[in-house]
Amino acid sequence: MARLQIKVSPKASRDAVAGWMGDTLKISVTAVPERGKANESVVALLAGFLGLPKSRIRVLRGESQPNKLLEIDGLDEAELQRRLGRPAG
Repeated sequence: MARLQIKVSPKASRDAVAGWMGDTLKISVTAVPERGKANESVVALLAGFLGLPKSRIRVLRGESQPNKLLEIDGLDEAELQRRLGRPAG
């Protein structure tokens, strides 16, 4: 199981994995931050990007904040970093 820190920019022009800011992955989604819509979009985007079912990704911390901590079941830290195009370390 791996954990990933992200910063979400809701109401963006497109859904995208925007890159790294230090140890935090920046993600943009078109969804609005209301009633969990942006969180659902983040999970769907990352699931597709990582090649995992959405059920394997959950928000551990930051449900209503832009800075979130995600837990990804089925990947270790090294494999997560490899799939995100970043060397582990």
